[in-house]
Amino acid sequence: MKHSAPRQRYFFTMLSSILDNDFYKFTMQQGVIRLFPYARARYKFINRGKHAFPPGFADALRKALDDMAGMQLTRKEKHFLELTCPYLDPVYLDFLEGYRYNPEEVRISQEGEQLEVGVEGLWYRTILWEVPIMSLICELYYTLRHAERISNDAILDNTRRKIEQYRQLGVTVADFGTRRRYSYKVHKLVVDALQQYGTGSFIGTSNVHLAMMFQTKPIGTHAHEWFMFHAARFGFKMSNATGLENWVNVYRGDLGIALSDTYTTDVFLHQFDKMYSKLFDGVRHDSGDPLAFADKVIHHYKKMGIDPLSKTIIFSDGLNVEKVARIAEHCRGRIGMSFGIGTSLTNDAGPEAMNIVIKMTATSPHNGEWTEVVKLSDEPGKYTGSPEMIRQAKLVLGIDDGQNP
Repeated sequence: MKHSAPRQRYFFTMLSSILDNDFYKFTMQQGVIRLFPYARARYKFINRGKHAFPPGFADALRKALDDMAGMQLTRKEKHFLELTCPYLDPVYLDFLEGYRYNPEEVRISQEGEQLEVGVEGLWYRTILWEVPIMSLICELYYTLRHAERISNDAILDNTRRKIEQYRQLGVTVADFGTRRRYSYKVHKLVVDALQQYGTGSFIGTSNVHLAMMFQTKPIGTHAHEWFMFHAARFGFKMSNATGLENWVNVYRGDLGIALSDTYTTDVFLHQFDKMYSKLFDGVRHDSGDPLAFADKVIHHYKKMGIDPLSKTIIFSDGLNVEKVARIAEHCRGRIGMSFGIGTSLTNDAGPEAMNIVIKMTATSPHNGEWTEVVKLSDEPGKYTGSPEMIRQAKLVLGIDDGQNP
């Protein structure tokens, strides 16, 4: 049949390294092991783009995930982490050397064109699944739909042109494109071009495997799930403060970019007191109007008596050259800035980029009872969680966004 594919075509989608993942998954994993070893988590695939999955997709994804069970950290990879990331302690690196993916933690089903994926298990184990599952879904989707891409030379040329434009803007950029890449091969071509042509602008990648391959810096700190868990464990009003405190307790000043929009930036800044504002190197923007966000953050630092130029905003929300140019013009001379570029680098290969996410939906922090979690970003369309829990969080935090979930 037209949409079927021989079984051997799935093999190339198997990931080649356990480090083919975003860096913040490993940094959070160390924090979870140290502070919350008994916590459990559930994750769910969300098909924001309403993509139609071809027949046999679930079986192909199942095969690709089953193949991951044999991956392990190599001695060479461990040595890279020891040299590059001294804040990852020897106990954690020994753990990671012995870690193996357990495909039984992932359930997959398909009904017609609809795909369902869920993950459940101990948080310190399941935390690594999100990014590789998303990257495999993307690669298999394009493969099974026979979606042809542009040539390798075209990808290299496009990436060279983009990084030269970023350099002309006088900004630094990092690759944040693992989860929604067209394929591993395209991602590798992109980072190769960034490294070749990006001197003075390209500063690293969130993908640890490719950071090692191209001898650049792995970049990242933490994700929304860190604060979502803390809300379930300590309450919505304490989520940001306890999340930041625990991050400091684990990393002692390293990895100092705080994610600000798990429960809206306004709520975050209210809890981002002078101590944390001084201690953290800056904040990351991931939703909402970036210019309004920058103004809020600059005003916050000035109110705290802190020079905004001593701090940095990492912008990472749906960026392209035009958007970066607009942000850079607005922020230059007012606050430090850098940019994490994702899909527009690693999935600008011809076919339309997928719009998918995998988010934590519930956690059992310490007592065996499951608690739903939510994310209330600065863009209501990016909220995740049940309507009832979203209402509860907004009530507790005093958020009035004019939306009725």
